[in-house]
Amino acid sequence: MSYREGRFWQPDVTVATIVVRDGRLLMVEERAQGRLVFNQPAGHLEPDETLLDAALRETREETGWDVRLTAFVGAYQWKATETGRHYLRFAFAAEPVRHDPGRALDEGIVQTHWLTPAELQQAQARHRSPLVWQAVEDYLGGRRYPLDMLHHLA
Repeated sequence: MSYREGRFWQPDVTVATIVVRDGRLLMVEERAQGRLVFNQPAGHLEPDETLLDAALRETREETGWDVRLTAFVGAYQWKATETGRHYLRFAFAAEPVRHDPGRALDEGIVQTHWLTPAELQQAQARHRSPLVWQAVEDYLGGRRYPLDMLHHLA
């Protein structure tokens, strides 16, 4: 497809947050395409929302945790073989700040877990996509960029 041919292609823009506490990763267990899978708190960028705001919102909606973003981990592009959809994901590192255990979690979220990296890696067959482990692997490898490298121009 080419914009020169009058056709437009648009990926799904998503955010994900790698929240770490005492060496454990905050993960969501959710239903996706009939399976129970693990994912970071993640979701789609909404109109008129910054990437940073989206990461904070999605983490709160999916886990009940308010977090403080500490770094940008990376941008990832992936095409889902089952659906053919293209994803452009922006991953962030974060620290937990406050939890609201009474908050209703987003539809599809079964529960949250604090998993060690080893536990998450052992469950790789249940990852929602290869983006889950790639972002964690980059984070564990020390990949961190300042948040101010991302610019939102209104």
